[in-house]
Amino acid sequence: MMDFKTQTAPKKIEITQLAVKRQPLKLLRDTEALLRRPTVAILVPILPQRMGNQLLGASSIADDSLKELASVNLEKIGDLEMRSPRIQIGLSFVGFGALMIVVLLLYLNTIHPELSTVELWRKYWHQYVWFVSLGVAGMFILGREAMRS
Repeated sequence: MMDFKTQTAPKKIEITQLAVKRQPLKLLRDTEALLRRPTVAILVPILPQRMGNQLLGASSIADDSLKELASVNLEKIGDLEMRSPRIQIGLSFVGFGALMIVVLLLYLNTIHPELSTVELWRKYWHQYVWFVSLGVAGMFILGREAMRS
């Protein structure tokens, strides 16, 4: 039989370090740099001189742009500032879906001119569905933006 009265309550552990809120963009910058810098250091001696210099240049540009990105305060970005990017993403989805449907039609008519339209759609229906779905997703994004106050 176990004696429950002799057991003591667990000690409270104060975790003050977890209370410090890390910004996700700073975490992204630090993590990416932690992975990129050793990789660049390993690859530069192996690559040809010109390509190694280009890789070092790209790495320094990545440092600068990620430092600038980490300075952005995500809590200060409101709904109004995000309206234009959401509209652009919706238009990109719609435009890319429409463009890919046109490319698919051109591909089907040039590669398989002997097949009828029904046979072509029967054979390539999944690509068509993907591109239409992309356009519909863009229309939903645009519709949601239009209904916002």
